[in-house]
Amino acid sequence: MEAALHDQKPRLHFWFDFASTYSYLSAMRIETVAGDRSVEVVWHPFLLGPIFKKQGWETSPFNLMPAKGRYMWRDMERQCEVLGLPLVAPDPFPQNSILAARLAHAGRNEPWIGEFVRAVFYSEFGAGLDIADPATLAGILMEVGADAKKVLAQAETMDIKIGLRAAVSEAETQGIFGAPSFVTQNGELFWGHDRLEQALDEALMMTD
Repeated sequence: MEAALHDQKPRLHFWFDFASTYSYLSAMRIETVAGDRSVEVVWHPFLLGPIFKKQGWETSPFNLMPAKGRYMWRDMERQCEVLGLPLVAPDPFPQNSILAARLAHAGRNEPWIGEFVRAVFYSEFGAGLDIADPATLAGILMEVGADAKKVLAQAETMDIKIGLRAAVSEAETQGIFGAPSFVTQNGELFWGHDRLEQALDEALMMTD
């Protein structure tokens, strides 16, 4: 029994919002860098909107603070150039990510979840597509080998809607206030794409 537990990979919980620019950067590379360290990624789609509203924000802080928004888009250009990723600022920003988040929540334990998450982020920030469009998301589901009709129907059930709301509450309980965020098995929280490697290194320490 002890040997079996020792053989388990350390886990890193990845909390992301499809409307988050920096979540795009992390989502496109987290499986690769985690795989290099033999760390398992646990996917946690959630919505920042309800958390922002409790702060009195009705939209992204990048919209509320123009200087911060201008900096973010320039920084995204620099980061995407380094990572070899395309960047298209979606219109509107932030996009309505509720349906995409429900679909990801429904498929969070499916083998296609990583590919689905990357495809949604790429469609939004790499190609400028509308991820609120069910047709766009259905196409992505089919591309990753999921039963699009079944998963879309599942996303409209109360179980999934309540489950996603519960995910937001869980995020708040863990002290999450932005995305991307990474939480290790011992509850250590890291916020921001630039903390991905540090979070993975902390996750690895759990096996020492």
